[in-house]
Amino acid sequence: MDIRSAAEQGLASCHLCGKVSPVALGHCPRCHSPLHLRKPHSLERTWAFLAASIALYFPANLMPIMAVGGVGGTSYDTIMSGVLNFWKKGDHLVAVIIFAASILIPILKMLALAWLCLAASGKARTSPKNLTRLYHITELVGRWSMIDVFVVAILVALVQVGAITTVLSGPAIVSFAAVVILTMFAAMSFDPRLLWDRHVGAEIPDSP
Repeated sequence: MDIRSAAEQGLASCHLCGKVSPVALGHCPRCHSPLHLRKPHSLERTWAFLAASIALYFPANLMPIMAVGGVGGTSYDTIMSGVLNFWKKGDHLVAVIIFAASILIPILKMLALAWLCLAASGKARTSPKNLTRLYHITELVGRWSMIDVFVVAILVALVQVGAITTVLSGPAIVSFAAVVILTMFAAMSFDPRLLWDRHVGAEIPDSP
């Protein structure tokens, strides 16, 4: 039995309302959004966002993310030094959560996106079913990477006690937030259907 994909039949799903229509129409008849068989320039855009996030990941971890001022002076903490301080004080759960959300998950997400792009371009061979699952997991857990930003924001709001102690966010907070946002954009730009196109050997033109 010959099973043809929707793309091979010239049918496209609207990225806004989900209505399936002939791509020849140019625009969705329901919401008038442009129709594309696949996300335009998906791999190029994903690589661009991914490269930017990797570049910002280093200052996000090397620069201070928080400054604590007190009678004895001001101390500056990076993400990793903050994790170590929580661990030494016995707050193991907090240390593990921040380490996982702020260091481990961003690295794994960037590696996963790079692997997906390589697989979609034919430079890595893995089951498209497993790769699709990896994509959905990456998209799901990525939003929780902002937990470190939330921790700093809560500390800044609650630990202000006048002239005794002050807590301020450091310059790394901007880089870290940018890393999270850029990896989210990278995941949104990637079209997982490219994995299946590569698997079946379909040639789907890249819309402008």
